[in-house]
Amino acid sequence: MTHPGESARISPLHKAVWWSQDYAYATGWQVRGFLSRVQPASFRTGTLQPVVIIPGVYENWQFMMPLIRVIHDAGHPVHVVTVLQRNKLKVPEAARLVAQHLEEAGLHNAILVAHSKGGLIGKYAMLSLDPEHRIDRMIAVCAPFSGSRYARYMLLPSLRIFSPRNALTLQMAREQTINSRITSLYGPFDPHIPEGSVLPGATNIELPVAGHFRILGDPGTARIIVEQLGLPA
Repeated sequence: MTHPGESARISPLHKAVWWSQDYAYATGWQVRGFLSRVQPASFRTGTLQPVVIIPGVYENWQFMMPLIRVIHDAGHPVHVVTVLQRNKLKVPEAARLVAQHLEEAGLHNAILVAHSKGGLIGKYAMLSLDPEHRIDRMIAVCAPFSGSRYARYMLLPSLRIFSPRNALTLQMAREQTINSRITSLYGPFDPHIPEGSVLPGATNIELPVAGHFRILGDPGTARIIVEQLGLPA
């Protein structure tokens, strides 16, 4: 777990390298996602707990492909909520689409695997939109559970919602009743979330790879997620 002040001790050179690697990774996977012709239904086979993928803002479901393939190969049917498209909707609206998919697909005991904004969407769905208890738990990667102070400088409303002062962010941060059902994964440095992704009461796991995007493609991230998926409900 990262302790307060640890990221401040990381050298500016290391941070600059991690920044560049992170954006190179993101750019590459945005292009791959655009060109991909893989059909989401091809991942719905499997005998283990179903997994629902929730990407981050401006990410389509293909951006999560490195994790999707490993999770599916481990035996989990994987569902993607294609109607989210590039995930620009407000968190409550996006969460309703996730809840709708769970109901229409007849999923029970599902595990959410989310990236960034997807973690907020997942937590909102767990808190407010799961009366039938279709969601077992969530594994979130680099989720801004406490917001990001950089968000106040963003011109787009879809990014300003991540401000630590945002009413919804504050409300969900106060709601800790379901945190024990969440695993939060993050690296030693996240260029988008200087506050970090530690969530009180959750299972918090720091991975050795830095970045906000590149962490999705690291084999260690996939390994930890599969291990967490295999834990008893």
